Amino acid sequence: MHPHSDDPHPEYHDPAAPDTLYTVKPPWDIDRPQAAFESLAEAGALRGRVLDLGCGTGEHALLAASLGLDATGIDLSGQALETARGKAAERGLKATFVRHSALELSGLGDVFDTVLDCGLFHLFDGDDRIALVSGLATVVRPGGHYHLLGFSDRQPGTWGPHRLTRDDIESAFPTADWQLDSLEPATLDINPTPTPVAAWLATVTRR
Repeated sequence: MHPHSDDPHPEYHDPAAPDTLYTVKPPWDIDRPQAAFESLAEAGALRGRVLDLGCGTGEHALLAASLGLDATGIDLSGQALETARGKAAERGLKATFVRHSALELSGLGDVFDTVLDCGLFHLFDGDDRIALVSGLATVVRPGGHYHLLGFSDRQPGTWGPHRLTRDDIESAFPTADWQLDSLEPATLDINPTPTPVAAWLATVTRR
């Protein structure tokens, strides 16, 4: 949900960019988990080792940790990660926060049962989207799940990030490697908008 620029996600190409995103509280940093991911947690869909992509200040990794799960969050913003570590300490939760690019997931050298993505996939298109999905195949163990929450084309207007269509999501995951289990309308809460924005919630299983 970055402001418009010639590069829609400069933090993935400019080493100095990530921390500027948190100089002022960004729209996606709402100090609580998104309702869609809370519902997944309540349904028991968060299992095993959990990776939170583009974790920001850590709310979804900490949601997993609060369930007693082994939780890791990655982000490019050192400032956001320090805030996440502070939240973990304040809440008495154990989670690991690592500075790492979501476009280089194979470099993590680790595998997970559950991967959460709140507002990251919708930043990418073209080669970057292909790189993200290729990297996911290296970190999601067979039978593991990737849960994606992203901006929807049902949201009016042109502000904000790319609005995902159903086809954007369906076509991104090669059927030889992935099974799309569900793709449902959802909502995203952002600051300072009082009304949630339209989103898609997808669950994809690694074959």
